[in-house]
Amino acid sequence: MAPISATAPLRQPHFRWFFASRSVNLIGNFMAPVALAFAVMEVSDAPIAIGAVLAARTIPMIIFMLIGGVLADRMGRARILFGSNLVSGLSQAAVAVLVIAGVAELWHLIALAALNGVVSAAGLPAQQGIIPLVVPRTMLQEANVLMSLTKAVVAVAGPGTAGLLVLSIGPGWALAVDALTWIIAALLLIPVKLEGTVVGKASIVGDLRLGWDYFRTTTWLWLCVGAATLLNALYEGGLLTLGPQRAEGSSLGAGGWGLILTFQGLGVLAATLVLMKVRLERPLFVGMLGMALFGLPIAALGFSTDLGVLLPAAAASGAGIQVFSLGWQLSMQENVPADLLSRAASYDQLGTYIAIPVGQLAMGPLAAAYGIERLLAIAGISYIVISLATLLSPAVRRLNRVIVTEPNGAPAH
Repeated sequence: MAPISATAPLRQPHFRWFFASRSVNLIGNFMAPVALAFAVMEVSDAPIAIGAVLAARTIPMIIFMLIGGVLADRMGRARILFGSNLVSGLSQAAVAVLVIAGVAELWHLIALAALNGVVSAAGLPAQQGIIPLVVPRTMLQEANVLMSLTKAVVAVAGPGTAGLLVLSIGPGWALAVDALTWIIAALLLIPVKLEGTVVGKASIVGDLRLGWDYFRTTTWLWLCVGAATLLNALYEGGLLTLGPQRAEGSSLGAGGWGLILTFQGLGVLAATLVLMKVRLERPLFVGMLGMALFGLPIAALGFSTDLGVLLPAAAASGAGIQVFSLGWQLSMQENVPADLLSRAASYDQLGTYIAIPVGQLAMGPLAAAYGIERLLAIAGISYIVISLATLLSPAVRRLNRVIVTEPNGAPAH
């Protein structure tokens, strides 16, 4: 077995710029959930408020996701990601200005979240398809692990920093930092020149159909995406919508909530350090076991607000989701044809996000009716059961790594 060198992809110029862009973007991404949640609660105390803002971003993203995948394959993934990052930065800057000025209303946040969702519909499939174009296929695990290491480091500091900003100077300034990172991330993509991967003159509908045909005939792909449809509704509606409310209504507060997310980041970091040394075999089998751990903090919040319980659960969930993330990226990048990758990713993202608004919008009223603790406990347990159920499929359990003897991705430089 060849040794894994996580720094090897940095010898590829296009990867270096993409890596820098993504790293800056991640700084804001890990601050934004804490800042946005408490910004919404500052504007409105309605039970549905946080869910409404989150859903306002998710719904347009779902509607335009498939078109976004086609555009990324046709027009060039770096070009599409540049535009997506730039507009996302400007929309988040508008939110920050409104909140800082004290004039924000709930409908402002909803409208700007919707704009962010439209551009993210193209940005997410483009982002997923870039790595195989900027490194040789023999370096895919190394490239993904390097990206994950940066993500893990930022995940440790980001939520805690956001919590401190919220407590000290308010959520608007944390959102302003997030906006700046989007814009810088866009500028760093300018040197990355990648052409579209689609060859031929098929119509957009034809390109969509090719992506659908691949998706529906690939069992491990549609099965895991189907599971993720349910899992993300539970996670977004449970942990990210009800979690801040549970923290705000208990001794945890914004600081405790930020600490929980920080420990989740520590778990991601620990798993990443292990994966820098260990080649991940049977990526979906191990990945779905890791995914099951992601339900632990949701369930734990339903039973307790004791940080002695919540922090270990958060750390375990972070480690688990990191194992799943690497397994999923490798499965997609090694098994999906390069010219279909963004379209396959768009179907993946569509299935992943389509039920999220249901969770975001339903969890608030359900918690008001039946109790936030009970709902979190049920959501967390259901998350674990669904994750493990996917392993009943041989297509998931037995999917192995693709052996590559010669680089057929990006050329070495």
